[in-house]
Amino acid sequence: MHTPPGPWLRHDRPIPRHGLPVPEVLLTLEWPDGQSSQLYSPSTVIYDYLRPGESLPVAEFGERARAALARARERVRARYGFACTRTDEEQRRLEPWLARFGADQLVRISAGA
Repeated sequence: MHTPPGPWLRHDRPIPRHGLPVPEVLLTLEWPDGQSSQLYSPSTVIYDYLRPGESLPVAEFGERARAALARARERVRARYGFACTRTDEEQRRLEPWLARFGADQLVRISAGA
């Protein structure tokens, strides 16, 4: 079940080729060292894996985030006829963060700005 839309869900980003709005989900991640980063998804399916307010061990967060981004990419492909390559970029940006911390350290997920 998806989380109801909130301030972290935006529908103002059209896919250029089609001009259709895409739900844009931004989550803020607070890492064990206090630094933060953002995670983008072109689909609300990310809420099936990650929810604002959760704190997860880095290893579990990484598994869920990778699965969520892969599923989001495929949902965009099914709807618009091509995959969202930004999900690949998001995963590449996420990997160094995951590598910095121990598997049991916690990542806090909150609504993005």
